[in-house]
Amino acid sequence: MTSLPLVPLPSSVTPAKRVTFTLSDTVAVTGDPDAAGVLHRLVLTRTGLHLTAAPGTAEPDSAAEPDSAAELDGAAIDVAVDGDGPPESYRLSVDHRRISIRGADSAGLFYGVQTLGQLITRSSDGWVIPGVDIDDAPRFGYRGVMLDVARHFHDVATVTAYLERAASLKFNVLHLHLSDDQGWRLALTRRPELTARAAASAVGGGAGGFFTADDYRAIIAHAAANHMTVVPEFDMPGHTHAVGLAYPEVAAPPALDGWDAAGGPAPVAGEAYTGMGVGFSSLRIGAPETDAFVDDVLTELAELTPGPYLHFGGDEAHGTPAADFAAFVARTSRVIADLGKTPIAWHEAGAAADLAPGTIGQYWGLVSPTDGADERARAFVARGGRVILSPADAVYLDMKPTADAPLGLTWANGPTSLERAYSWEPGEVVSSISEDDILGVEAPLWTETVRDLDDIDALAFPRIAAAAEAAWSAATGSADNRTWESFRERVGALGPLWTTLGIRFPASPEVAWTV
Repeated sequence: MTSLPLVPLPSSVTPAKRVTFTLSDTVAVTGDPDAAGVLHRLVLTRTGLHLTAAPGTAEPDSAAEPDSAAELDGAAIDVAVDGDGPPESYRLSVDHRRISIRGADSAGLFYGVQTLGQLITRSSDGWVIPGVDIDDAPRFGYRGVMLDVARHFHDVATVTAYLERAASLKFNVLHLHLSDDQGWRLALTRRPELTARAAASAVGGGAGGFFTADDYRAIIAHAAANHMTVVPEFDMPGHTHAVGLAYPEVAAPPALDGWDAAGGPAPVAGEAYTGMGVGFSSLRIGAPETDAFVDDVLTELAELTPGPYLHFGGDEAHGTPAADFAAFVARTSRVIADLGKTPIAWHEAGAAADLAPGTIGQYWGLVSPTDGADERARAFVARGGRVILSPADAVYLDMKPTADAPLGLTWANGPTSLERAYSWEPGEVVSSISEDDILGVEAPLWTETVRDLDDIDALAFPRIAAAAEAAWSAATGSADNRTWESFRERVGALGPLWTTLGIRFPASPEVAWTV
């Protein structure tokens, strides 16, 4: 069992006994300028040391060309893309005087730098890195986190801070939930009333807010700099009460049969909704005004989004008749496909027989499926699509970590401990699909109780690290180190790094944290 503080667990780790690399201001960095810049900033934040740019290597943020072959007399770190290996893979080697990081591509090189950052420790000799050889590649190509900015709005600074945290754990997708009953969060020129009339509210009467197109572009650019793809979501046909504030002609009246008062006051058509109930809203299926609305918002979203995916929701449409729901999600998936994007929908949409071929299904049922959720997920595969796994009782980061936690919810089988977040196997959730049918793993964070970055940290950490390992590392039990016992030791040793990165993580009692 490796005691090195590496999360997610790399494919291969070979420690070198009695070998240590000592960091100092005289250590030179040579090679790829972007990766060198990331390394400079990471080391400076973690240690206060300002590494030296080697001759021919750009200082951080410089446009100068690198010279990874520069001859160095002292200790050095060389970072370069060599094109060797599968996408996003890297090799890292540490000896007494040299550290080499080689990436198959720029993303792999970035992940190699993040791994090196995890290895930095403080000793009696100063800041050191243990000798090691690592050969690493991801299990799944899609490794996502989702942030709900609809229940409570989170500004650009908060979103970019969260995506940086996720990227450091080798996540490569940021799914933004941009609309819900409480508010619409992206300004569109084709439908300006959405943010003029439907963006000012939030759960509990919060202030609301929205992103301008420039804000959205800034998030996309920051994500790209951290090797993350943005997947935007406008949730339809349910979760659309806010749409009715702006365009009442496309919204059906709230369906309140069996309304649970525990969800707060019942919604009223034309009034902002600030509760946490779900399933009562729907667009008017089949109306020409609704079709025009869907075409407008998805066309503009596709124009604003360079990534390959658009998510259209399709969950918890309890107030929508089944036939209408099937017709709506089928048409909407084809609209997205015709725009040149790959549609993604929550697993309920798998009930529709006429989805666009290749539509991706996002499974949010339980680790042990109930109510046919796995059958609907398999339907996406049968139509040429794949599945993203987001089992709510394992990777929904908004679930309370303990019964007495001040933030979070408990509907997914009660509190989700760190051990439960870790102890599941992606390949065993939906039976009768293969490893190749799984696009990846995504950890959603819904924000009914989340108001700021501190709240995000308090719920996401340390469980986000468990999701990262499920998405990146080999299958559970496939190696001695891919165990709960190993993970809790490795994640506990990341405490000092997370602290210096400004992450306000709770000290889970399930972990012996390094001070």
